[in-house]
Amino acid sequence: MGPVRLEAITWERLGDTLADRLLDLKPGDGSPWPRIAFDGAPPARPGDLAQRVSDALRVRGRPSLVVAAEGFLRPASVRLEHGHRDLDSYYDGWLDTGALWREVFGPLEPGGDGRVLPDLWDPVTDRATRSPYVHLPPGGLLLLHGPLLLRHWFPFDLTVHVLLSPGALRRRTPEPEHWTLPAFERYEAETDPGAVADVLIRADDPRHPAWNG
Repeated sequence: MGPVRLEAITWERLGDTLADRLLDLKPGDGSPWPRIAFDGAPPARPGDLAQRVSDALRVRGRPSLVVAAEGFLRPASVRLEHGHRDLDSYYDGWLDTGALWREVFGPLEPGGDGRVLPDLWDPVTDRATRSPYVHLPPGGLLLLHGPLLLRHWFPFDLTVHVLLSPGALRRRTPEPEHWTLPAFERYEAETDPGAVADVLIRADDPRHPAWNG
């Protein structure tokens, strides 16, 4: 990745700035539903930013739907088939990409009906959530958040990556989850999310992020 000019900003202003940018976002495939990724390791809390942007969009009169990739993990019997700390499974097999395509992206394609399932599986109870479908009206925005999103061929119209330095990521990751850290090193090497994302947020200081976008 080449030189990046980062600008200090508050989380509140960042949410407003991103919301303003999304108001004019037009999907490249002609869909009436812009689809945005908020990508980042769990300690980076990309879901908090997605929710902040959703709140700012609501004030501006635009509907949106925040969806957590965690709600589309595979059942434990599949995720943990090779052990509770299998790095390859975590990197390649935990997320049910087929379900995301079927229940989230498919309904938002051109000609879709906008009827989205906000979550499918609860990884804590390891049971189906049985959540009702949500109708996202034309012009409504999908805000999908989670880790390792940019390595998949999802049809995002804008991508946001919340970046933590390796040291910050290690400090903020609970010790029982340290086994996942090599997956994010691999993600950085193979995908380089900070370079491919449309908007880069450096969040080493949780109070004062810096951004480029």
